[in-house]
Amino acid sequence: MQFLKKNLSNILFFAFILFLFTPYGLPVRATLIKGVSFVTTRIFNMEIDKEDRVKLNSYDWKLMDIDDNESTFDQYKEKVVVVNFWATWCPPCIAEMPAFEDLYKDYKNDVVFLFVANDDPKKVKKFIADKNYSHPVYYQLTEAPKQLLSNSLPTTYIINKQGEIVVEKTGAADWNSGKVRDMLDALIKE
Repeated sequence: MQFLKKNLSNILFFAFILFLFTPYGLPVRATLIKGVSFVTTRIFNMEIDKEDRVKLNSYDWKLMDIDDNESTFDQYKEKVVVVNFWATWCPPCIAEMPAFEDLYKDYKNDVVFLFVANDDPKKVKKFIADKNYSHPVYYQLTEAPKQLLSNSLPTTYIINKQGEIVVEKTGAADWNSGKVRDMLDALIKE
């Protein structure tokens, strides 16, 4: 009994660490990240000031969707575009996907959504099917324009019709918030 009392905290600590840093802990991490990131999204403005926006200097980027159909980024010139780099093993990516799915369902006719996976295609197809997501998923065939390069997942860019990056956000966010919807509505009307 004395041994158990002395070591119970150590046992619980290691069990918590093992759970949190193994695949079994992925849903827990995603839920924790979702709660924190969604609160900060509502507090902080993600939109880049007009004078600080960077314009894409190239649309030379080839993509392939999960059904092996090729497309080029060039075909989305003069449209509002949301580009999200993500992976199935990334807890912040998983946390923001339900919000993206809701946003996609409401804006898919007015905004181009490019969810660019950085992961094994079989895992991605299974993930999308298991979650019953309908948003389009792509893989890069060539490197993205330099203004859209990031070493972090998730990273999301919103690009206006003039090719300017209006939002560059690393980490999870509530993409289905009123702020984001208001911004997209304004960008669509430009």
